[in-house]
Amino acid sequence: MAHKWFAKLTVAALTLSLLAGCGGAKQETPSQQPPAQQGQQQQEEQQTQQPQEQTPAKVDFTVGMATDVGGLDDDSFNAAAYRGIMRAVEELGIDKIVIESKRQEDYITNLQTLIDGGADLVWGVGFMMQAALDEVAKNNPDHKFALIDEQVNQPNAASVLFKEQEGSFLVGYIAGKTTQTKRVGFVGGVESPVIGRFEAGYRAGVKAACPDCQVDVIYAAAFDDPAKGKDIALSMFNAGADVVFHAAGGTGQGVIEAAEEKNLFAIGVDSDQNYLAPNNVLTSMIKRVDVAVYDVIKQAVEGNFPAGQVMRFGLADDGVGYADTTLWDKIPEGTKDEVDKWAQAIKEGKVTVPETPEEADTWTPPAL
Repeated sequence: MAHKWFAKLTVAALTLSLLAGCGGAKQETPSQQPPAQQGQQQQEEQQTQQPQEQTPAKVDFTVGMATDVGGLDDDSFNAAAYRGIMRAVEELGIDKIVIESKRQEDYITNLQTLIDGGADLVWGVGFMMQAALDEVAKNNPDHKFALIDEQVNQPNAASVLFKEQEGSFLVGYIAGKTTQTKRVGFVGGVESPVIGRFEAGYRAGVKAACPDCQVDVIYAAAFDDPAKGKDIALSMFNAGADVVFHAAGGTGQGVIEAAEEKNLFAIGVDSDQNYLAPNNVLTSMIKRVDVAVYDVIKQAVEGNFPAGQVMRFGLADDGVGYADTTLWDKIPEGTKDEVDKWAQAIKEGKVTVPETPEEADTWTPPAL
């Protein structure tokens, strides 16, 4: 108990300084706000302000999170996970420690630093952290761990996965209906089963809406290189594509910049990215990482942590979908009803969306 008491006291100190010895990892402090959250806040400020709820009582529970190399300002899944933690801070009264990883080599050190800093539950964000989180969870059996986008086979860890192909199908259908050149693009971050699900679903959706459309696919081999993302997207636009979907984390920021520069369309991912270019982000494939993170934290606080479980969130679970800010006025009339019809068929199991690029190669859209 004395160790636990001391660890809790160190949380405030950790959140007020950069961590030394973490290979360049950056500690997020209370005064810092990621650009992704700033953008979301700008959207919220435009809405009617609601009366503030009473601040919840503090609970003796600390959640730690280590981002992957994309960082908190990726406007994507790291930012979404952070929103889930902040919601838990505001609604459940927990404490938090957040470390931004700068190199993959630092993942193990950063995760262990969260444990040493007093975290009761430690989150790893992204499939690239699987091996590191697996090792740290194995070495700290009395602590709780959770990972986004990959499975961890440890009894003290929860794995949160998504059916990205289902949400990507919907935005692919929108792209196929919107394109005037019958050529669209997909920019992936790092080749992997997770990003493969994005690609497969998108290509299937395009095929369902526009069987004659061409889908250009290029992987950037990075989640943290906006300049490369922009170069790839510009090459696609210059080749005739007029809609490009990215599943590339921070690299995708460059895709959106390219769309704005060319006055064409990008499709965002994970979070609603319309605020980055309101006239050029056609829609976003929403992956509700924030909801999943909050739900798992809430279960842990209530003593019901899903240790050893693998959770998968799809359309039927409201885990994926398209953004409320979709630019329907720039999309052919009637498309929304068609997209929602496909979504319902997927929820009911009448349509199975391909999960891999290989499956997408041979997939044929069923008649609805």
